[in-house]
Amino acid sequence: MPKTAIKVKNVSKIYKLYDTRAARLKDALGLSRNQGYQEHAALHDITLEIKKGETVGIIGTNGSGKSTLLKIITGVIRQTQGEVEVDGRISALLELGAGFNNEYTGIENVYLQGTMMGFSREEVDKKMDAILEFADIGDFIHQPVKTYSSGMFVRLAFAVAINIEPEILIVDEALSVGDVFFQSKCYRKFEEFKELGKTILFVSHDLSSITKYCDRAVLLNKGVKVMEGTPKEAVDRFKMALVAQEEEQRKENSSLWQPGHAGEQWRDGLSVNPETLEYGDKKAEIIDFAIVDRTGKITNVVQKGEVFTIKMKVLFQEAVSEPIFAFTLKNLMGIELTGTNTMLEKQPVEQKNAGDVQVVSFTQKMTLQGGEYLLSFGCTGYEREEFKVHHRLYDVCSLAVVSEKNTVGYFDMESAVEME
Repeated sequence: MPKTAIKVKNVSKIYKLYDTRAARLKDALGLSRNQGYQEHAALHDITLEIKKGETVGIIGTNGSGKSTLLKIITGVIRQTQGEVEVDGRISALLELGAGFNNEYTGIENVYLQGTMMGFSREEVDKKMDAILEFADIGDFIHQPVKTYSSGMFVRLAFAVAINIEPEILIVDEALSVGDVFFQSKCYRKFEEFKELGKTILFVSHDLSSITKYCDRAVLLNKGVKVMEGTPKEAVDRFKMALVAQEEEQRKENSSLWQPGHAGEQWRDGLSVNPETLEYGDKKAEIIDFAIVDRTGKITNVVQKGEVFTIKMKVLFQEAVSEPIFAFTLKNLMGIELTGTNTMLEKQPVEQKNAGDVQVVSFTQKMTLQGGEYLLSFGCTGYEREEFKVHHRLYDVCSLAVVSEKNTVGYFDMESAVEME
């Protein structure tokens, strides 16, 4: 039976949120008579056991306690209560360039990291070629790291982390910064580590990577372990966590297409961008929207290969003769990847008058690769042959695509392979 690499038992982490700086100082000096702070539980009673040789993913919404748990396991911070046992040399990538000295060159930081991990200069010298080959940042290795791009940072940090012979590798979202080729190289290294019987624990918002590489996944929500199980089971539950109201989800067995109570909207079931860019003359206004998966749930997560629906609800403040309804999907770099509108789809739309409400549904098969994308909506039209923008919502919410198989590029052409 495999031995245990990491054991977390009844771990909680409580932070004190002080009302003022003075209250913090008084509490530190033991001078405070009244409690000038509130307690926030970043983690509550977490129990987890990871066997040697396992690859385990941790998923959850922002603020769920993922990074806090990793920092406790690696000893960066102390838990408020509970026990943590680790059997094996840990190499951790918790924050981009954490432990690097910005004034040092890349080479000097390699030696610095090696020393912090208990290696002599001679031992680091033996690993240097492998580190430099993996990082592949050229002559920048001789420049101060303060001149590095975020991508260079993570390439060098990851190259050091995986080449110091760790028995346990812990990664917190660092790979999301590198390009697709570097990410591919890192995941090949993951496979190599797994074959060598090493343990990998990592946090990622790329749910397709969790599904593809992990043996198990743990779902955290608001500092509580919701469940652990197969990656697919965890991702399915994560969909409900993204909706943020698992309790309401169980009650809503009737219809998710219409709000159940006054004031409810479809968008309440989505993780919406608080900094959405919007503009237009508002003769027509996009008042609600949804992403609906094949089961009828409103969610930010769609399985690759599934049929799903994008919905928008538009309220007309004035008469518009021939409105055009549209959506687009962009990658995180802002490049438009796909989208359509009612004019391109040759869907005729009659004149709308003030007070009219139009619901538009775009249903299609998800062929984008696994990853994170941004959804935008638009309602436009023509007045006397002049193009008018009535309302646009840019990057209004994210759309995560979960995939068990990715091909090259942004789309999967669903190739059929024959060997003759």
